[in-house]
Amino acid sequence: MKQPLRVLVVEDSEFDAKMLVRLLDRGGYATSYERVQTADAMAAALANKQWDLVLSDYNLPGFNATLALQLLQATKLDIPFIIVSGGIGEDIAVASMKSGANDYLMKGNLARLVPAVERELRDAAVRQARHKAENELRESEQRYRLLWETATDAILLMDTNSAILFANPAVQMIFGYSPSELLGRNFAMLLPEKLRETSDTTFQRQGPLVTTAQRRTLETTGLKKDGSEVLLELAFNDMELGGQRLFVAFIRDITERERNRRVLLENAEQFRVAREIQQHLFPKVAPHLPGFDVAGASFPAAAAGGDYFDFVPMAENGLGLVVGDVTGHGIGPALLMAETRAYVRIAGLNRADPAEVLTRTNIALAEDIGSERFVTLFLGRLDAQQRLLTYVSAGHPPGFVLAPDGSVRMELRRTGVPLGIRATTEYRSLPPIVLHPGELVLLLTDGIEEAMGPDEEMFGTDRMLDVLRANRDQSAARIVDALYLAVRDFCKGAEQQDDVTVIVLKVL
Repeated sequence: MKQPLRVLVVEDSEFDAKMLVRLLDRGGYATSYERVQTADAMAAALANKQWDLVLSDYNLPGFNATLALQLLQATKLDIPFIIVSGGIGEDIAVASMKSGANDYLMKGNLARLVPAVERELRDAAVRQARHKAENELRESEQRYRLLWETATDAILLMDTNSAILFANPAVQMIFGYSPSELLGRNFAMLLPEKLRETSDTTFQRQGPLVTTAQRRTLETTGLKKDGSEVLLELAFNDMELGGQRLFVAFIRDITERERNRRVLLENAEQFRVAREIQQHLFPKVAPHLPGFDVAGASFPAAAAGGDYFDFVPMAENGLGLVVGDVTGHGIGPALLMAETRAYVRIAGLNRADPAEVLTRTNIALAEDIGSERFVTLFLGRLDAQQRLLTYVSAGHPPGFVLAPDGSVRMELRRTGVPLGIRATTEYRSLPPIVLHPGELVLLLTDGIEEAMGPDEEMFGTDRMLDVLRANRDQSAARIVDALYLAVRDFCKGAEQQDDVTVIVLKVL
């Protein structure tokens, strides 16, 4: 029979929620679930029903995993909380786990979903058993034995000389000894020789293993029956039973956890290297164009981002202005961004029509990427001598042309679907736009307009245009900096959730 599982899903996509439930059902659970996407709905669900697990997307419109975790913690309910996100950086994931999240998974790689759920449900059961045991310990030794024998953590009951009086079955999984083999033996036998000889009174062969003043949780190394070592987390406590003072040790094998921690550290280093390489791919300096002032910059949210901007030499003395956005963040999107850059540059050198450049780039990308990823990209070809801008937009957020008085003269809307979706897509450029002195062209990704403030309000188009108007007399480079600083000030130090990428072109 499948194990019943009640799951509260914090997710704005019904499709994604059903996908998670299907994976849990395939993993041996009979899953019932409720999907919520606001704080009020989540609070009502927690108050009115019992849940075994919370699965939360990281970013939702008006809500996010951080707020959902805080809401759960405020209820004092001990329910495992796992973040399942489409794209967050390792630094955000680590910060979330430090705040109390039990684990995080990427939507593009859910192979760990069922094992992670199984582990957290076991750990939750252990915590509940431990809490119940501590509350009822004085009532009945037999009652505690029944609870401890079902715990997945190893539990040892010892006298004040560290002699083992009771061991639950879980000790065999960690140390290789049966419970009967440990009875009457000293706790020190479960420690390597180097720790038995330490001067720390916690591990002395003789005398108390731990005193009331020394109660604590620590990480150390244990010695298995076969002589191999294992990483352990030890939690000590003292108790009184039948008028006798005793000590309890809760022992957990943390070898896998430490391995995962090292993987996170290694990934962080990989992200650092990826970001360093990626930064070298962005233009070092803006091109010098008589009659124009142009600047661009990209500020990644993760160690390596999926945004892309470039100034590309094109056939017939044109200059390509490129802004792109690969779905997601991290090393994968960064690699896809680098590939897109290469295709655009190669095609741009031999073609003057932006539509031809994107059509050929799309053919190459569609062969290389799966259905779960795509690239939105704006390519504008500037003819500086004629002051003409011809563009094509593959599913990208609109750019803007501002008149000298600051009003929006034109929105540069999308003209086709994103790159990489269909290899047969043929893109077409719009008629050239004549640029006039005093005008300003803004090309960007969605990281500016969709930046969230502390009150969950988006930065939005109006604020962005107000910053442009207030700084339109500044140089293009200063306008780029002003936009980014305005976004960071609006977010008031909150973690940057998306890459911010901008190109500003001033007509002199």
